[in-house]
Amino acid sequence: MKNGFVIAIDGPAGAGKSTIARKAAAALGFAYIDTGAMYRSVTWKLLQTGQPFSPELAGRLAREIRISFRPEGSLNCVFVDGTEVTEAIRSAAVTGLVSRVAAVPAVREAMVAQQRRMGREGDVILDGRDIGTVVFPDSPCKIYLTASVEERARRRGKELEAKGQAVDYDKLQADIVSRDKQDMERETSPLKQAEDAVYLDTSHMSIDEVVGAILKLAAERRLRA
Repeated sequence: MKNGFVIAIDGPAGAGKSTIARKAAAALGFAYIDTGAMYRSVTWKLLQTGQPFSPELAGRLAREIRISFRPEGSLNCVFVDGTEVTEAIRSAAVTGLVSRVAAVPAVREAMVAQQRRMGREGDVILDGRDIGTVVFPDSPCKIYLTASVEERARRRGKELEAKGQAVDYDKLQADIVSRDKQDMERETSPLKQAEDAVYLDTSHMSIDEVVGAILKLAAERRLRA
Protein backbone atom coordinates (compact mmCIF):
# COMPACT_ATOMS: atom_id res chain seq x y z
CA MET A 1 0.00 0.00 0.00
CA LYS A 2 1.33 3.42 -0.95
CA ASN A 3 2.13 5.75 1.93
CA GLY A 4 0.39 9.06 2.25
CA PHE A 5 2.55 12.18 2.30
CA VAL A 6 4.58 11.97 5.50
CA ILE A 7 6.21 14.93 7.23
CA ALA A 8 8.82 13.65 9.68
CA ILE A 9 9.91 15.96 12.51
CA ASP A 10 12.70 14.85 14.81
CA GLY A 11 14.50 16.66 17.59
CA PRO A 12 15.35 16.71 21.29
CA ALA A 13 12.96 17.02 24.22
CA GLY A 14 11.46 20.45 24.78
CA ALA A 15 12.10 21.76 21.26
CA GLY A 16 8.41 22.38 20.68
CA LYS A 17 7.91 19.53 18.22
CA SER A 18 4.43 18.59 19.40
CA THR A 19 3.07 22.14 19.39
CA ILE A 20 4.55 22.88 15.97
CA ALA A 21 3.50 19.56 14.42
CA ARG A 22 -0.06 19.90 15.72
CA LYS A 23 -0.46 23.42 14.31
CA ALA A 24 1.12 22.51 10.99
CA ALA A 25 -1.11 19.45 10.70
CA ALA A 26 -4.21 21.58 11.31
CA ALA A 27 -3.11 24.08 8.65
CA LEU A 28 -2.48 21.32 6.11
CA GLY A 29 -5.45 19.13 6.97
CA PHE A 30 -3.09 16.29 7.92
CA ALA A 31 -3.46 13.84 10.79
CA TYR A 32 -1.06 14.50 13.67
CA ILE A 33 0.59 11.49 15.30
CA ASP A 34 2.36 12.35 18.58
CA THR A 35 4.89 9.53 18.75
CA GLY A 36 6.36 10.79 22.01
CA ALA A 37 2.91 10.39 23.55
CA MET A 38 2.90 6.79 22.34
CA TYR A 39 6.07 5.96 24.29
CA ARG A 40 4.74 7.89 27.27
CA SER A 41 1.55 5.84 27.06
CA VAL A 42 3.48 2.58 27.31
CA THR A 43 5.39 4.02 30.27
CA TRP A 44 2.15 5.11 31.97
CA LYS A 45 0.70 1.64 31.42
CA LEU A 46 3.78 0.06 32.98
CA LEU A 47 3.54 2.32 36.04
CA GLN A 48 -0.12 1.37 36.44
CA THR A 49 0.87 -2.27 36.93
CA GLY A 50 2.80 -1.38 40.08
CA GLN A 51 5.62 -3.62 38.93
CA PRO A 52 9.24 -2.51 38.60
CA PHE A 53 10.57 -1.66 35.16
CA SER A 54 11.88 -4.52 33.08
CA PRO A 55 12.46 -4.72 29.32
CA GLU A 56 10.29 -7.84 29.18
CA LEU A 57 7.30 -6.15 30.84
CA ALA A 58 7.67 -3.00 28.73
CA GLY A 59 7.83 -5.03 25.53
CA ARG A 60 4.76 -7.10 26.40
CA LEU A 61 2.71 -4.02 27.25
CA ALA A 62 3.79 -2.29 24.03
CA ARG A 63 2.55 -5.24 21.97
CA GLU A 64 -0.80 -5.33 23.80
CA ILE A 65 -1.57 -1.62 24.19
CA ARG A 66 -4.17 0.21 22.10
CA ILE A 67 -3.26 3.88 21.61
CA SER A 68 -5.49 6.37 19.83
CA PHE A 69 -5.66 10.13 19.33
CA ARG A 70 -8.66 12.42 19.20
CA PRO A 71 -8.39 16.14 18.44
CA GLU A 72 -10.50 18.25 20.80
CA GLY A 73 -10.09 21.98 20.23
CA SER A 74 -6.42 22.82 20.65
CA LEU A 75 -5.69 19.48 22.34
CA ASN A 76 -4.63 16.20 20.79
CA CYS A 77 -6.20 13.91 23.37
CA VAL A 78 -4.50 10.57 23.99
CA PHE A 79 -6.32 7.37 24.91
CA VAL A 80 -4.85 4.12 26.20
CA ASP A 81 -7.14 1.12 25.98
CA GLY A 82 -10.09 3.52 25.99
CA THR A 83 -8.92 5.63 28.94
CA GLU A 84 -7.95 9.26 28.37
CA VAL A 85 -4.37 9.84 29.57
CA THR A 86 -3.56 13.22 27.95
CA GLU A 87 -2.41 14.81 31.22
CA ALA A 88 -1.42 11.63 33.06
CA ILE A 89 1.33 10.77 30.56
CA ARG A 90 3.00 14.15 31.24
CA SER A 91 3.55 13.38 34.94
CA ALA A 92 7.02 13.55 36.49
CA ALA A 93 6.96 9.78 37.07
CA VAL A 94 6.36 9.08 33.39
CA THR A 95 8.92 11.68 32.31
CA GLY A 96 11.55 10.10 34.54
CA LEU A 97 11.09 6.62 33.07
CA VAL A 98 10.10 7.14 29.45
CA SER A 99 13.66 7.19 28.06
CA ARG A 100 14.34 3.73 29.50
CA VAL A 101 11.07 2.37 28.15
CA ALA A 102 11.63 3.92 24.72
CA ALA A 103 15.10 2.35 24.53
CA VAL A 104 13.70 -1.20 24.74
CA PRO A 105 13.93 -2.74 21.24
CA ALA A 106 10.63 -4.61 21.58
CA VAL A 107 8.84 -1.39 22.55
CA ARG A 108 10.26 0.50 19.59
CA GLU A 109 9.39 -2.35 17.23
CA ALA A 110 5.76 -2.31 18.38
CA MET A 111 5.45 1.49 18.20
CA VAL A 112 7.17 1.75 14.82
CA ALA A 113 4.76 -0.82 13.40
CA GLN A 114 1.80 1.28 14.59
CA GLN A 115 3.35 4.49 13.25
CA ARG A 116 4.00 2.99 9.82
CA ARG A 117 0.42 1.74 9.66
CA MET A 118 -0.81 5.26 10.41
CA GLY A 119 1.44 6.65 7.69
CA ARG A 120 -0.04 4.26 5.14
CA GLU A 121 -3.56 5.41 5.94
CA GLY A 122 -3.20 9.03 4.80
CA ASP A 123 -1.27 12.29 4.96
CA VAL A 124 0.35 12.60 8.37
CA ILE A 125 2.81 14.59 10.45
CA LEU A 126 4.77 12.64 13.02
CA ASP A 127 7.26 13.98 15.53
CA GLY A 128 9.72 12.08 17.67
CA ARG A 129 13.35 11.02 17.85
CA ASP A 130 13.70 8.60 14.92
CA ILE A 131 10.89 9.39 12.49
CA GLY A 132 13.12 10.48 9.60
CA THR A 133 15.94 8.05 10.35
CA VAL A 134 14.07 4.82 11.15
CA VAL A 135 10.28 4.99 10.93
CA PHE A 136 9.97 6.80 7.57
CA PRO A 137 13.49 7.06 6.10
CA ASP A 138 11.95 7.61 2.65
CA SER A 139 9.85 10.59 3.73
CA PRO A 140 10.28 13.44 1.22
CA CYS A 141 9.93 16.05 3.97
CA LYS A 142 12.19 15.70 7.02
CA ILE A 143 12.91 18.37 9.63
CA TYR A 144 15.30 18.34 12.57
CA LEU A 145 13.73 20.78 15.03
CA THR A 146 15.80 22.01 17.95
CA ALA A 147 16.50 24.94 20.28
CA SER A 148 19.16 25.81 22.83
CA VAL A 149 19.08 24.10 26.23
CA GLU A 150 18.43 27.47 27.87
CA GLU A 151 15.47 28.21 25.62
CA ARG A 152 14.00 24.74 26.06
CA ALA A 153 14.26 25.10 29.83
CA ARG A 154 12.61 28.54 29.67
CA ARG A 155 9.69 27.17 27.66
CA ARG A 156 9.20 24.20 29.95
CA GLY A 157 9.43 26.46 32.99
CA LYS A 158 6.68 28.70 31.65
CA GLU A 159 4.43 25.67 31.17
CA LEU A 160 5.00 24.52 34.74
CA GLU A 161 4.50 28.01 36.17
CA ALA A 162 1.23 28.30 34.27
CA LYS A 163 0.11 25.19 36.16
CA GLY A 164 1.08 26.79 39.47
CA GLN A 165 4.21 24.71 39.98
CA ALA A 166 7.47 26.04 41.39
CA VAL A 167 10.33 25.97 38.89
CA ASP A 168 14.05 25.37 39.44
CA TYR A 169 15.56 26.45 36.13
CA ASP A 170 19.01 25.05 36.89
CA LYS A 171 17.48 21.63 37.52
CA LEU A 172 15.37 21.93 34.38
CA GLN A 173 18.47 22.58 32.28
CA ALA A 174 20.32 19.70 33.91
CA ASP A 175 17.37 17.37 33.25
CA ILE A 176 17.26 18.42 29.59
CA VAL A 177 20.98 17.81 29.13
CA SER A 178 20.62 14.39 30.77
CA ARG A 179 17.62 13.50 28.58
CA ASP A 180 19.49 14.57 25.42
CA LYS A 181 22.42 12.37 26.40
CA GLN A 182 20.17 9.36 26.97
CA ASP A 183 18.34 9.86 23.70
CA MET A 184 21.47 10.39 21.62
CA GLU A 185 23.48 7.54 23.14
CA ARG A 186 20.92 4.75 23.33
CA GLU A 187 21.71 1.68 21.27
CA THR A 188 18.33 1.41 19.56
CA SER A 189 17.29 4.25 17.22
CA PRO A 190 19.33 7.05 18.82
CA LEU A 191 18.32 10.66 18.25
CA LYS A 192 20.23 12.14 15.34
CA GLN A 193 19.61 14.33 12.34
CA ALA A 194 18.83 12.47 9.12
CA GLU A 195 21.29 13.37 6.38
CA ASP A 196 18.55 14.86 4.21
CA ALA A 197 16.65 16.60 7.02
CA VAL A 198 16.35 20.39 7.16
CA TYR A 199 17.91 21.75 10.35
CA LEU A 200 15.66 24.28 12.07
CA ASP A 201 16.80 26.07 15.24
CA THR A 202 13.75 27.68 16.83
CA SER A 203 15.52 29.43 19.70
CA HIS A 204 14.69 32.88 18.35
CA MET A 205 11.59 32.05 16.33
CA SER A 206 7.92 32.40 17.21
CA ILE A 207 5.58 29.45 16.87
CA ASP A 208 3.94 31.03 13.82
CA GLU A 209 7.34 31.56 12.18
CA VAL A 210 8.29 27.93 12.68
CA VAL A 211 4.94 26.67 11.40
CA GLY A 212 5.26 28.95 8.38
CA ALA A 213 8.71 27.56 7.59
CA ILE A 214 7.40 24.00 7.76
CA LEU A 215 4.39 24.77 5.56
CA LYS A 216 6.67 26.34 2.96
CA LEU A 217 9.01 23.33 3.02
CA ALA A 218 6.09 20.90 2.81
CA ALA A 219 4.71 22.70 -0.24
CA GLU A 220 8.11 22.58 -1.97
CA ARG A 221 8.69 18.90 -1.19
CA ARG A 222 5.18 17.90 -2.16
CA LEU A 223 5.71 19.32 -5.61
CA ARG A 224 8.77 17.08 -6.01
CA ALA A 225 7.13 13.94 -4.61
